[in-house]
Amino acid sequence: MKTPQAHAPPPAPAPGAARRAALGGSFLSGAVGRLLPASVPFRYFGAAVVFHLAAWLVVLLSAADWPAWRGGLGWPLAALHLVTLGTLAASAIGASLQLLPVATRMPVRWPRLPALLWWIYVPGVVVLTAGMGLARPPWLALGAAGVIAVLLGYGLLLALNLRGARGMAGVVLHGWGALIALALLLASATALVMLWLGRPLLDRDSARGLHLAAGVFGFMGLLALGLSSVLLPMFALGRVPDDRRQLAAGGAALAAVALAAAAALAPAVAMPLRVTALLCGAVGLVLHLRLMRGVLAGAMRPDLGWGGRLMHMGWAGLALTLVLAAAALAADAASPWARLFGLAAVGGWLTSFLFGVLQRILPFLAAMHAAQGRRRAPTPSALTLGRALAWHAVAHALALVLLAAGIAASSALLVRAAGATGTVGAAAFAVFLATLLQRLRRAMAAPAD
Repeated sequence: MKTPQAHAPPPAPAPGAARRAALGGSFLSGAVGRLLPASVPFRYFGAAVVFHLAAWLVVLLSAADWPAWRGGLGWPLAALHLVTLGTLAASAIGASLQLLPVATRMPVRWPRLPALLWWIYVPGVVVLTAGMGLARPPWLALGAAGVIAVLLGYGLLLALNLRGARGMAGVVLHGWGALIALALLLASATALVMLWLGRPLLDRDSARGLHLAAGVFGFMGLLALGLSSVLLPMFALGRVPDDRRQLAAGGAALAAVALAAAAALAPAVAMPLRVTALLCGAVGLVLHLRLMRGVLAGAMRPDLGWGGRLMHMGWAGLALTLVLAAAALAADAASPWARLFGLAAVGGWLTSFLFGVLQRILPFLAAMHAAQGRRRAPTPSALTLGRALAWHAVAHALALVLLAAGIAASSALLVRAAGATGTVGAAAFAVFLATLLQRLRRAMAAPAD
């Protein structure tokens, strides 16, 4: 079986370049043997796209509930978790189980398990979010039990892969940090479910604070930062950042997450811990952006199109998140800064960055699968419906602006406009994915060379 050539070899390293600097995509050597069946990652990506569309539809239909919402059960909370669990976490499972084995040169230990977990995860998210929207704690608890079980299984697969990893020290550090954060996330989720069932394990503020720190910044945030060192060089045909610099940036990010989690559990010293976490987060962001800028500066293909614009939007969203976090610390509890902070973190940073990555990685993975056993395989661009991606990117950015304005002004009309715009963008991305899968199916059904 011949390994597909995704792109031409990058140029030789410049004089004085670090010896350990790897070529973007050099870890793809022999990658076909470590690929999961195409149906496994694409079913997670497909679920993520459907949940993304469902989230914006919920925003559209529940716009009247948003001005008065302050974090309790209801459809705004359901929409949030359709994004965090349905879109972000599902994409993280599909991407990390497919890309980390390629990067670390360690195949998934039990390749059939992720397919089985999908059948538990998707119904679990549906039941959990329905329980949140309808304010039915028993439904919420039932859905949460399924989701937690799946995430435990996923965590085991990821731990086994990281334990046997060869190379990519920076990516591995972020991966272990994300796994520790996942454990804290599941513990805080259990505490919140028990709180809604009337059997509290932690007080409400501690459980919510730990859930935010471990989920958004720990599990999802560290995975996004760590995989960037693999994805951006692969997309732009640049060099993988030096391990020592990755470790420095990752260490600062890990410290920020650890301090934020500690602040949630130690209210007596929460303020100094949160301020220190913000400072560590700012340092980590600066170091990370310098790494990404270095990759693009020496890359053969620095312009990544709409996907690159969304990734840049995600990095700007992370910077804005830190600014809004500082504003929320200085404001009273009734101010909108905390909700805008959450929107910037989940929507502006993680979701924007995720869809920038998906615009690039979905055609790339599809082309790799289509190339198996063939000398001539479709290119990623041949599998891509570019107009749908442009529609999605523009609608996504506009929807976030409208939603932020609606939250700040407590305007149901603006929230409804955001929901309508976001629905158009999510539908456009769904059309892109459906077209991609149709073209992939056609390519794989064609006779082999």
